[in-house]
Amino acid sequence: MRQFLFLCLWLAYTSLLSAQSTPTKHAGNPVFPGWYADPEGIIFDDEYWIYPTYSAPYEQQVFLDAFSSPDLVHWTKHEHILDTASIKWAKRAMWAPAILQKDDRYFLLFGANDIQSDDEVGGIGVAVADNPAGPFKDHLGKPLVDKFHHGAQPIDQFVFHDPNGKYYLIYGGWRHCNIAQLNDDFTGFVPFEDGSTFKEITPEGYVEGPFMFVRDGKYYFMWSEGGWTGPDYSVAYAVADSPFGPFKRIAKVLQQDPKIATGAGHHSVIKIPNEERWYMVYHRRPLTETDGNSRETCIERMYFDKQGFIKPVVLTNKGVKAHPLKKK
Repeated sequence: MRQFLFLCLWLAYTSLLSAQSTPTKHAGNPVFPGWYADPEGIIFDDEYWIYPTYSAPYEQQVFLDAFSSPDLVHWTKHEHILDTASIKWAKRAMWAPAILQKDDRYFLLFGANDIQSDDEVGGIGVAVADNPAGPFKDHLGKPLVDKFHHGAQPIDQFVFHDPNGKYYLIYGGWRHCNIAQLNDDFTGFVPFEDGSTFKEITPEGYVEGPFMFVRDGKYYFMWSEGGWTGPDYSVAYAVADSPFGPFKRIAKVLQQDPKIATGAGHHSVIKIPNEERWYMVYHRRPLTETDGNSRETCIERMYFDKQGFIKPVVLTNKGVKAHPLKKK
């Protein structure tokens, strides 16, 4: 009897050791705990990074966290990389971060205060740091965009680095989207040849959450449709030969799955360098939740067909496989 008990204990111990030493092969969705939305996914050096909105009531939404991973599975949380203590003009509703590296500095763009008119203080801000984990400090001491142009609320900012070397700010809520060329130090804009600063590129169905990338010489423009608090939040896209369009809506590629989650939207895209491997980073609402702020960050593979159209993205609970980045 004593030998049998010893054998059972030994088997349990070796099983535990095996479980601890076996690497996790899938990320699982959500990829990290907590209510986080509007995720911007990007690669810096040999790490994946996600910069999301802290999803909470606007009065509590006063800081940003970031998450880093070597393989899409194991994530490290970097707390309060930016907060309203560093941005004196920001009071509430800090959301939808967008980040890029230029030279040795990291520029983080964000929306704040959820302004409803030109008379209010707020809009799109810029913060800067020497490290992707921050801490980030106010770059301008004021918003970069603080007015409504072409009807676009100054929120949901994305910075697009065109292969021609130019940097463009693409942004907008309230069913309008604008594009503007950023200057070299991201303190302002370079006017277009016709003297204008902001051009509207709103496609059919656009609501908010723009994202753009280039594949095989074509400009893919993506955005969110529907209401962010509801189950019908989703992502659609268009393709053009220029970042200015014209963009004609092609199809919806991300939406709820009543068996998995609802409110799947406000995404970003990660492409692995030197590989035809694409990921969609997005938020969704668990089936158990009805609160609009109960949103979690997830990742799925994104595929193209032979004609270059984006295939519908499949929602999963398993998530993506581990994919360590190759050392440069």
